[in-house]
Amino acid sequence: MATTSQDLRQRRKNAMDDCDRWVSQRRIPVPERLRQLAEVATHDLVDVYGNGGELAELEQEVAELLGKPAAVFLPTGILAQQSVLRVYADRAGSDRVAVHGLAHLLVHELNPLEEVHRLRIERLTSEPRQPRPDELAAIPGKLAAVTLELPLRDAGFVLPTWDELVVFAESCAQRGVPLHLDGARLWESTPYLEHSLADIAALASTVYVSFYKVLGGISGAALAGPEDVVAEVRRWQRRLGGNLYSMFPYAVSARHGLRSVLPLMDDLYQRAVEVAMALQSEGFRVFPEPPHTNSFRVYAPRAAESIEQTAVERMERTREVLCGPWQPADVPGWSWVELVTTPGTLEWEVGEIAKAFGELLAH
Repeated sequence: MATTSQDLRQRRKNAMDDCDRWVSQRRIPVPERLRQLAEVATHDLVDVYGNGGELAELEQEVAELLGKPAAVFLPTGILAQQSVLRVYADRAGSDRVAVHGLAHLLVHELNPLEEVHRLRIERLTSEPRQPRPDELAAIPGKLAAVTLELPLRDAGFVLPTWDELVVFAESCAQRGVPLHLDGARLWESTPYLEHSLADIAALASTVYVSFYKVLGGISGAALAGPEDVVAEVRRWQRRLGGNLYSMFPYAVSARHGLRSVLPLMDDLYQRAVEVAMALQSEGFRVFPEPPHTNSFRVYAPRAAESIEQTAVERMERTREVLCGPWQPADVPGWSWVELVTTPGTLEWEVGEIAKAFGELLAH
């Protein structure tokens, strides 16, 4: 009997649960995660409705890292961005927000800006690249805010150059419209841009960052910016049900990520570039070439269902996870997957990773 896609998904899940080596992010068992939180916590008292404890110190640390007067922790990034864009819309008396057509806000979150806040989306572009100043200029009328996703994940984790970013920010300033950075992966963007987090954040009015991706936090995000904007975001956080009684597990894990993973960003970026080059020598293609961050797309000259079958069989045999599920590419007979370089990747030799991926094409 032929293996169905559902069967293969279940086999992948079962195999991953049994694996003990991961090229990318590994799943941490609950008992291990709880022990880790207990070991790295620095406060005996928890925060209460967003005040005190680890949460207050995390907010201060993020504000300092991003060079902003204030920051607020929120349980999700979509809540952070909904809140700040609503603040800008109310202040401007305009419901129009300029967003990339591939932005996470539009593609993955059921379009909350329109459905919840009745904001009007003006698409800068839907091309798989960062938007240009002329595309902003082509949108007439008053805008409440402009958003820029750094990097743009659904285009392949693509960044602008530093000069391009500066020019785009200047275009927003000249127009008198706030620039908001969707920086879910801003931590990973500094090596390519060759500027500090504070330098990047200085180009924008507000910045959102995430803690559960490469930093390995349980969940959560932060929004940094002027004190008055952050204060209004806190009000929207409460209105939208995001002001939990306590968020100390998220805060503890986020602070641990800032201490243990953030200093590794240069190493992770360099390893991503090395792995990308090695994979190309095995018959894969990568995009961008070279990667702009520690994350990039890998393309394989093999149909998705076929290479996924081989990948799952390899997991079952070796107890090693190389990557997530393979997806069909636009080119018939090709497939693609995202590869994210994490601290766990540094435990592998580059040649070992390339050889393991090469096995997926050898069958």
